[in-house]
Amino acid sequence: MFEKIIYIEGIDPLIIYGVNNTTFDVIKSAFPKLRLVARGNEIKVLGDRTTIEDFEIKLTQIIEYYQRYQSLSREEVSELLVPTGRVQLKSQEYNSDVLIFGNNGKIIKARTRNQQRLIDEAEKNDLLFAVGPAGTGKTYTAIAMAVKALRNKEVRRIILTRPAVEAGEKLGFLPGDVKEKLDPYLQPLYDALNDMMPLKKLNTLIEEGVIQIAPIAFMRGRTLDSAFVILD
Repeated sequence: MFEKIIYIEGIDPLIIYGVNNTTFDVIKSAFPKLRLVARGNEIKVLGDRTTIEDFEIKLTQIIEYYQRYQSLSREEVSELLVPTGRVQLKSQEYNSDVLIFGNNGKIIKARTRNQQRLIDEAEKNDLLFAVGPAGTGKTYTAIAMAVKALRNKEVRRIILTRPAVEAGEKLGFLPGDVKEKLDPYLQPLYDALNDMMPLKKLNTLIEEGVIQIAPIAFMRGRTLDSAFVILD
């Protein structure tokens, strides 16, 4: 028996579970061969790999449907769980302006013409330079594109790097290991990622090396295949 933890992203988990777990019971009834244990934004799934993959696909469709239409009744969930159906056809409509959905369904998309231009150019080019004043969303937009690429399995890793430069007063000696010493310099990258995925999943991806955050001085000689790399 295979076990997998699936994280509920981009939506309040209570919407998936429903009042007294009524909505989640509908989902469970569609997968009688799986054992599902829900806690917070995590669902532990036990069963065979193929059925778990089918469950994950259906759960993603349900979440995307709510994100687009802000509606999720038990009847809509039932129709989304069948191979064809009126609700499923409706869910194919999509607002292409949305880049990704962050925590609790937060819509993340381009807010300015130049941010949209950055997104459009990134889709056409492997290497892109973005220059502009601080606070114009260059890093945030780039990280959102990286998270989208990772979710869509277009890349296997996200690598975020920036110089460890002090602003103003000297920080002096910082205790801890290398990561703890460098975290204050890299905090803007963590802030953006915290907007886009649950903290526990973010920590897991960092521990597994799927998301790597490092100062640019440590990047010499790295092999960066199948990765979305952001040099900030």
